[in-house]
Amino acid sequence: MTRPAFATRRRTELFDALVALLLAEGFAHLTLDDMAARLRCSKSTLYTLAASKEQLVQAATVHFFRSATEFVEDRVAATTGARDRIAAYLSAVGAALDPASEQFMTDLDGFAPARAVYEQNTGIAARRVQELIAEGVAAGDFRDVHAAFAADLVAAAMVRIQQRVVRRTTGLDDADAYRELAAILTAGISA
Repeated sequence: MTRPAFATRRRTELFDALVALLLAEGFAHLTLDDMAARLRCSKSTLYTLAASKEQLVQAATVHFFRSATEFVEDRVAATTGARDRIAAYLSAVGAALDPASEQFMTDLDGFAPARAVYEQNTGIAARRVQELIAEGVAAGDFRDVHAAFAADLVAAAMVRIQQRVVRRTTGLDDADAYRELAAILTAGISA
């Protein structure tokens, strides 16, 4: 293996381990020393990933959502039928969020750069659902709903999930809320 390939693989492995740590425990209370000790690496190794704890958390959040997007799209690609594709998409979003502890979600909400990454991904997800709805309408699998309006409803729900409003008002965590959204949306627009 060449040195750059090893470095890239090691970097990805380190980000994966960091993401797993942050998802399990949150990050507000962790110092760089704590992270390095838990990941069994040096602080200087962490500094190769980012210049500060804040940048490291933001980069790890980006890494998490990039991996989650790949996972979600793989699930959609393995599914046929418009209804099942939307259900697969939203359920996979829920599954991708399953490892996120309450502490992680609280910390993410309280740290603007990480929250911005979540908000950006929520917007991307809403546009993807709109595409899936439009495909279903075009294929005749869904009644002739206004795809942009249906997607706007989904986006509003997704934002409420992301902003922790759904958690506070229903008790559902983000993962379960996405699964419920999938069930409601797909049953509500079926032909």
